[in-house]
Amino acid sequence: MIFLSVVSFSNPASAITESQRERLDQFAQRILEKKKTAAGYPVNQDTSLGDFYAWYMRHEMYRVAMNNVGDPYKQSPYSLNTHEFEQEVVNYFARLYGFKEGDYWGFVTASGTDGNNHGIYFGRKYLESKSSVKPIIYVSAEAHYSIKKLADVQNTELRLIKATDMGHMDTADFEKQLDPARPALVVVAMGTTFKGAMDDQAAIRKILRAKHRGPVYIHSDAALFGGFLPYVNEEAAQLVHQQAQKFDSIVVSGHKFFGFDEPIGVFICTREAFKNLNPFEVPYLAGAVPTITTSRSALGPLKFWWKINSTSLEDFRTAARNSMSNAEYLLKSLGEAGVRVWKNPYSNTLFFERPPEHVMKKYDLAPDEGAQFGKIAHFVVMPHVDRKLMDSFVTDMKGWKSNIFQK
Repeated sequence: MIFLSVVSFSNPASAITESQRERLDQFAQRILEKKKTAAGYPVNQDTSLGDFYAWYMRHEMYRVAMNNVGDPYKQSPYSLNTHEFEQEVVNYFARLYGFKEGDYWGFVTASGTDGNNHGIYFGRKYLESKSSVKPIIYVSAEAHYSIKKLADVQNTELRLIKATDMGHMDTADFEKQLDPARPALVVVAMGTTFKGAMDDQAAIRKILRAKHRGPVYIHSDAALFGGFLPYVNEEAAQLVHQQAQKFDSIVVSGHKFFGFDEPIGVFICTREAFKNLNPFEVPYLAGAVPTITTSRSALGPLKFWWKINSTSLEDFRTAARNSMSNAEYLLKSLGEAGVRVWKNPYSNTLFFERPPEHVMKKYDLAPDEGAQFGKIAHFVVMPHVDRKLMDSFVTDMKGWKSNIFQK
């Protein structure tokens, strides 16, 4: 005989209690206060979604359970979706990243990691369509940590390439580790996680042309830098231009430069990469489902559409250029304060000798450690970071250095 027990909840009432509401209010106040000094992770706190949520509430959209399941470029039997807006988001970024008109496919992802997962999956399926030999994933040791995990999830051999002291892929080690006979899936880091370094795409392509005989797939992990590079200047834009750099897919995060209140991103690939996916038809959804994830957020694409349609090109350019100039300002200020600090070209990330714990906590700084620089931390100059915040940080760092010298 099976006995079923009824779970007893502490509050069986249907409404939030006064004490629970008070707890939520205190949480909101704490988070809103903390965002003012958050600068150690690449998240833009200027979300600017007030008008969107006003529209959302006015039309009581919270009463609808939307779902973007399936291919955004195909009509879904489940009509409560935002596929039409998702298409426009992908089209906007396909043009921004230099894909040929009509020669791309994409969707709005749950995060940068979600996009990397699809880059590896699409790359693996493409290479398998060209060769029966198992592919190898090549990625810098300082690229985003998701690649290591995703290679394991997708049961694909991974070769970690050494990184230079400043965080770029060591192309000499790439050439050394490259197997010329096996298909190569190369993940190019456009803004490494900690030091904000970009891999040398031209050098990587040169090595592949000279040393590799099999099929190649290049995935550009531009989660952070892909947001602002197209708006800085023409030289920077070329670094994430598909026809110039010859990558097969790219992923960009939305909650970084663009400023969203939750993780979100965009994945775009060539049609050649897209056409090699599994052929399993799903009558339930009127066709094959190209994404690894089936149910997908319908609200995310709607918010992304709102963002790109309510923000002018000049506003994006101003935000990108301000981040670049502010990063240079902070680099100069920390140097003048006696702090050992480093920054890569076209990077909004500065890394420096690690301050004491109270400074780390105040600014939510991320830690790292290595043989070349010792214990370090980094500061990411996102659009919400202004001179007031940077000056406050420099003052705290200067006070720490002064205490060291006095001792």
